[in-house]
Amino acid sequence: MASTRTDDSHPRRSARASSAVLSATRELIAELPYPRITVEGIAARAGVGKQTIYRWWPSKGAVVVDALAARNPDDLTFPDTGDLRADMAAILRATEEEFASPEFDALYRALTIESLQDPELRRIIDERMLGPQFAAARVRFRSAREAGQLRTDVEDSVVFEMFMAPLLHRWQTGAHPLGAAHAEAIADLAIRALSPEQ
Repeated sequence: MASTRTDDSHPRRSARASSAVLSATRELIAELPYPRITVEGIAARAGVGKQTIYRWWPSKGAVVVDALAARNPDDLTFPDTGDLRADMAAILRATEEEFASPEFDALYRALTIESLQDPELRRIIDERMLGPQFAAARVRFRSAREAGQLRTDVEDSVVFEMFMAPLLHRWQTGAHPLGAAHAEAIADLAIRALSPEQ
């Protein structure tokens, strides 16, 4: 996959300035709703010029995605206790808790809407956030198959969607609340469908 402007290997990127931009962005995320965050505001908080940001990131959304992704470890992994149902339930509970948080709910909704109109931002979200999560899930699914806990005739992308799609649908529609009980129900149903015994 081709490199992007959010790649830290960009030859003209200063590690110090880049860190300042991402730190400033995280601070502003905590302080302001997404529509009020601006590239100018990020630049002023970071002590860099606006053009410096645009040299490395194509949009405000890209900077925000990079700032969010930087919170995750480079070696992102899913828990592996030997019990796939318990491990995925833990992931789902944590995800539902984060999505139910008012500040992150508003931020994720804004990014989702913006990405629908900006293919480059959608690609960056996939590369920086969704891609690493799916890679971690595939490692966990491989372990589950080796332990005889997961069907071998279902693609990893479909397995991942079996767990995550109900959560995302409920979050997007807002028709019902998110919570631990919903996460547990998803995990139970997905495991029943994906168990080799089925």
